[in-house]
Amino acid sequence: MKKQLRYIYVLISACFGFNLIAAQEAKHLVIISIDGFRPDFYLQDQWPTPHIKDLARNGIAAKGVNGIFPTVTYPSHTTLITGVGPDKHGVYYNTKVSEEGTTGNWYYDFNSVKAETLWEAAKNVGLKTASVSWPITVNANVIDYNIPEIWSFDNPRDRRGATQKYATPKGLFEEAIANATGNLDVNDYNLSSLSMDQNLGRIAGYIIRTYTPNLLTIHLPNTDGAQHRNGRDGVGVEKAIAGADQAVSTIMDALKKANILEQTNIIITGDHGFYTVHSSIAANLWLKELGVLDKDTFFISTGGSAFLHMKDKNDTKTLEKIVDKLEGLPFSIKQAFRIISRDEMTSRGANPDAVLALSANDGFSFNNAREGDLIKPAHGGKHGQYPDTKNIQTGFVAYGPDFKKGVVFSEIQMEDIATIAAYVLGTQLEASHGIVYKSMLNDSRKD
Repeated sequence: MKKQLRYIYVLISACFGFNLIAAQEAKHLVIISIDGFRPDFYLQDQWPTPHIKDLARNGIAAKGVNGIFPTVTYPSHTTLITGVGPDKHGVYYNTKVSEEGTTGNWYYDFNSVKAETLWEAAKNVGLKTASVSWPITVNANVIDYNIPEIWSFDNPRDRRGATQKYATPKGLFEEAIANATGNLDVNDYNLSSLSMDQNLGRIAGYIIRTYTPNLLTIHLPNTDGAQHRNGRDGVGVEKAIAGADQAVSTIMDALKKANILEQTNIIITGDHGFYTVHSSIAANLWLKELGVLDKDTFFISTGGSAFLHMKDKNDTKTLEKIVDKLEGLPFSIKQAFRIISRDEMTSRGANPDAVLALSANDGFSFNNAREGDLIKPAHGGKHGQYPDTKNIQTGFVAYGPDFKKGVVFSEIQMEDIATIAAYVLGTQLEASHGIVYKSMLNDSRKD
């Protein structure tokens, strides 16, 4: 039946002129997202990533991936799995905007995603799907084996109970703990310890060996936390990326033990890069000085950027006052950021409800404060900036039977990754804005 479904889908697609070829029998794809993954982690010798570097040398490597706007985790991960920007998939920031004009609840429910996902495209051709700690996967019934990213709203440090509740099929989380990790304490399964990535890698490995899904997606978060604490460099970042590299090795080992490594394509990517910061700006204080700050007119900070919301987007008088204020600031303050126009925002899929945005320059970031000092000291790293600089780029490594060996691309776009992933699975995302680069692929995959 599985063969018949896949054959029928490819035949119908061919009749409509779709650029597809039939997926190979027993084809598998693993997508590993390392939060805060930077190209230098596999392009520069100083970083302790032997497993990722080996895959890059023997597969495809990109010098950079240009993200969407803002370059933050949840919108980016949704683009990675849909091939479209926030304006199409509906996840604009990590959190929703409250009725008071402040940051609201986190996105977590799969119903928040308004575009077709790679899991759905895979299911359409009869493939088996799995996911481990991928953002916004709670209640995702298109994922056969799902350990979603979720935590207790009463005690966010404790992810165990909520994960157990929403994992599918029921009992999968307990099964994985019993067979892959052993008993988990609170700090074994949250962002406070590097063991989080290790345990997620072991859980993914268990699912691979036990259920051999055709598509598995996994999100490893620790490298992001290390850079938020330390900035782009330092031993803490080295330890975190080394831990992610070890998790990659654990997944590779599971593929070998499941006897499917030779039939598996592997994509390692991420959501954004990082800037090291020394100062944080409260952009809402400028609106307060103008007397326009309220629940309808406000900036929402994403760390490296701030988005201006106005209930009446046609209120050109107020908008002009705000722009004049920004452009009239002293040079010492103006050099901390740049104004991103609505056209620039549209080109990278930004929230259509925002009228303009500010992108922080090197060393600076934004916060949501409405009281206190305009500029405060800050430390560590931030992301969220407009995606046209090297520092904010994420990375891309692809390895497996469908990818060529030793090819280095200058740049690709984040939307391309989901499109390429769908292609090597023998399916497609019809609304995707990405490109399939045939020069990445072995001759057997060309039309």
